[in-house]
Amino acid sequence: MKINQLTAIKCKKLIKPGFYNDGLGLYLQVTPAGSKSWVYRYKRNGKSKKMGLGSFHTVSLSDARGLAKESRLAHERGVDPKECWDERKAENRCVIDFKSCAEKYIEFHKKGWKNAKHKDQWTNTLTTYVYPFIGNKSVKLIDTTSVLQCLEPIWYEKTETANRVRGRIENILNWAKARNYRTGENPACWRGHLDQLLPKRSKIQKVVHFSALPYKSLPEFYQSLCKHQTTKYLALRFIILTAARSSEARSASVEEIKNSIWTIPAERMKAGREHRVPLSPESLKVLNQAIRLNGEQPFKVSDTAVRLLIPDATIHGMRSCFRDWCAEQTNFPRECAESALAHVLKDKVEAAYQRGNMFEKRTLMMQQWANYLTKKQSNVVALHG
Repeated sequence: MKINQLTAIKCKKLIKPGFYNDGLGLYLQVTPAGSKSWVYRYKRNGKSKKMGLGSFHTVSLSDARGLAKESRLAHERGVDPKECWDERKAENRCVIDFKSCAEKYIEFHKKGWKNAKHKDQWTNTLTTYVYPFIGNKSVKLIDTTSVLQCLEPIWYEKTETANRVRGRIENILNWAKARNYRTGENPACWRGHLDQLLPKRSKIQKVVHFSALPYKSLPEFYQSLCKHQTTKYLALRFIILTAARSSEARSASVEEIKNSIWTIPAERMKAGREHRVPLSPESLKVLNQAIRLNGEQPFKVSDTAVRLLIPDATIHGMRSCFRDWCAEQTNFPRECAESALAHVLKDKVEAAYQRGNMFEKRTLMMQQWANYLTKKQSNVVALHG
């Protein structure tokens, strides 16, 4: 049996339609239209069969011989070569580079993100710190070395950003595995893997606390806000009175408030859980003033406008003031204050307690907080028992 009957030069010169045998089942097919492609012919169960191996212009003669050999070996093992070829093409269709995978991840998840800015943040950090290193690399081939290429240049100088980048790479690779684009362990996971290769953030980055006014100065500051009746001043007063986050208060609507209780839906909460806030008479007073100004969305104002009202502090610092006041001026249980701040309690005993009589205690606590801010009593009444 003759083999390797064709040469690359001869294949280029062939123009007459037909099948030209190279040997061992490999043929070059020339169509009447002049196109050329590789074909492998074989017999299975007494029937003649054929399968295409690709265009002459994209698959070289030597590569075609290699593909024909793979098909022949599969046939000798009792496997239909066409079935193997179809599986191979399906596998090739699953090859996707990291950037394409990341873009798909963002597209699928962006509607579930609470803040519309998250999409831009993800895209910007990946474009700056990841794509230059592994953007064009097959997601199947991303390994620990690939991840470290992205993280090591920024881990010491931009530690917080680097950690966000690591988490985003980890999420994308988990998604890729679920989509069958890759297999194996996630090389971007921290615990038990990268924590052995990179120093912890706490070892190389100082903890930065949000600036806060001393809580003893807050009543005077609150009184200064009461001199103004515009939306931004009312919004800040409401934020302070309820110990809420800025975004939660500024997005509040009238329909969320019933029977002196403000129920913030889960999709607007950082922890993703519905949160109920008991409103003191002072809070309701501020709310009603804002409703008269703005209607259904009483505190509709930009975050910047509110932040500019606070000298040398942050809106988050107002929450810290509330927490310090609870700890130093009252006997309310710690978990009561944590619940008011919508912090998730990790301890199971505390979580069970939170589901009990917590709301009644919180109602009393928020009333006393309002009294403290408005100086309606000189001494805060502590809760005993």
